[in-house]
Amino acid sequence: MKKITGLGRGLDALIDTHIATEGSSSINEVDLSLIAANPDQPRHSFDEEALQELSDSIKEHGVISPITLRKNEDGTYLIIAGERRYRASKMAGLTTIPAYIRTAKDEEVREWALIENIQREDLDAIEIALAYQRLMDDYELTQERMSERVGKKRATVANYLRLLKLPAEIQIGIKEKKIEMGHARAILGSQSTEQQLSIYKRILREGLSVRKVEELVSDNKATKNKVAKQAPKYDYAAKEKQLSECLKQKVKIANGKIIIPFTSEHELESIIKHIR
Repeated sequence: MKKITGLGRGLDALIDTHIATEGSSSINEVDLSLIAANPDQPRHSFDEEALQELSDSIKEHGVISPITLRKNEDGTYLIIAGERRYRASKMAGLTTIPAYIRTAKDEEVREWALIENIQREDLDAIEIALAYQRLMDDYELTQERMSERVGKKRATVANYLRLLKLPAEIQIGIKEKKIEMGHARAILGSQSTEQQLSIYKRILREGLSVRKVEELVSDNKATKNKVAKQAPKYDYAAKEKQLSECLKQKVKIANGKIIIPFTSEHELESIIKHIR
């Protein structure tokens, strides 16, 4: 493994200086055969055409921005950040790649991989949401703490997590870039799954803008509220009268209870007789 110096540090600037490192002020040339992809990488899909373009660029100019690795006890390396560059370098026929070597815990590897992809805008909205959710679940983080760890506003983290409440068909549509995140956030304004899917299909069919979807959801809510207000109120007074006539005793309905007062054992026996 050869060390070289003089290139920018990229994600290195995001990592706390107290974390133990090997060659933190230099860049190491690492054999690609010793490197393995991170199984917890938040990015699950790679655009083959974009990967080929990156590979062609690497053939022409080399790897300009080093990747970041963690050294394992057996002498191999795990990718913390830079899997696209790793894959493209292999496609380009390289045998080594410039890299920073870091000592990191599993939690830190996941966080840095997420941060690196977010900073580069490489992840789709669902991948980001799933990465946030997994980190929060694995390390019992609140949304507030999660936002601090990745340098995002709490509202931003919350908006991504809300996407996971959408039906699977819509989540797939987000991943495949059939709709924008703005569309998805507008759809979330509709509480009914059936209505969400209906609006989603209209977006695909009619090419609705985000603004139009927001208006559609708002109109649906207004219609629902109007129908609710027009619905006839339940006539409890009539039911009280009906029960009173049946039981031959004054009956009161209140707070989810039927109240039948009596003043003597004789009246109670009479009420029980009528109920039977």
